[in-house]
Amino acid sequence: MERKALLRVEDLKMYFPIHGGILGGVINHVKAVDGISFEIYEGETVSLVGESGCGKSTAGRAILRLEKPTSGKVFFKDMEITKIKKKQLRAIRKNMQIIFQDPQASINPRKKLTQIIEEALYINKIVPGKDRRSKAIELLETVGLGKHQADRHPHEFSGGQRQRIGIARALSVNPNLVICDEAVSALDVSIRAQILNLLKKLQREFQLTYLFISHDLGVVRHISDRIIVMYLGKIVEMADKNSLFDNPQHPYTKALLSAIPVPMPGKKLERMVLAGDVPSPIDPPSGCRFHTRCPFVKDNCKTEEPILRSAENLKDGHMVACHYFLDL
Repeated sequence: MERKALLRVEDLKMYFPIHGGILGGVINHVKAVDGISFEIYEGETVSLVGESGCGKSTAGRAILRLEKPTSGKVFFKDMEITKIKKKQLRAIRKNMQIIFQDPQASINPRKKLTQIIEEALYINKIVPGKDRRSKAIELLETVGLGKHQADRHPHEFSGGQRQRIGIARALSVNPNLVICDEAVSALDVSIRAQILNLLKKLQREFQLTYLFISHDLGVVRHISDRIIVMYLGKIVEMADKNSLFDNPQHPYTKALLSAIPVPMPGKKLERMVLAGDVPSPIDPPSGCRFHTRCPFVKDNCKTEEPILRSAENLKDGHMVACHYFLDL
């Protein structure tokens, strides 16, 4: 049976204008996301990974239309949402929610927990007024908070508990897709594991689909079904979790995996250390954007942009954008 794509992204670009000169006109652009395409199927978790500044969070915001994409298309349940009007977008937005990195900044500090959850129920007319408080308490208990905490304010909770509040708020509108934007990166390691396990539990209970944005490949390995690796606004490798970790192909992916700490004292690890710094997204390198740091760079890497494609020795769905890999 063919799987159905819940979300489909086609050649998505997100450029931010740079103003300058005497008249303050646009003199250049920051190419944060520069033509990415992928699909997410119902019920799976796809992780978008890469270094800070690679464009992964911007891609998530553009998909949700929190930022208007420069070009490209985003289809949600076969409906293109990149150009629809605000009224239409509001009607489907409850099906697409986001959990932010910083729960303290994304939650109204003046409101009690029940008020934070009830607000979403009221705006979307999901639950009658007399039932909103009980529904809000039910959602808080679902994410591991107690009824006795319902009338407290966000500042009375720890970071992990505030993230649970953010998760409960996202669940309140019965979404199909949840984008987790570095949802655990600000938490302690022990709390991080609890939140990840909670997300997996909720996925099973509510049939959720996740786009999980992170720079931590150790975390990504725990929660993902498929992984997309980004570098400087481009996708460089895409594969299911086991294929990517067992058989990485792109040099950038190999460098990221070699940087994952292994809790085995005394074991020597073979690190792949990249030279130089990440180039500016204002003026990215020609050809392969990774060629300025790649240890396997060849002449055509500097002039020809590699296309994301598969090969006979890879599993279905494992795709790489690399001249070196294709010539092996």
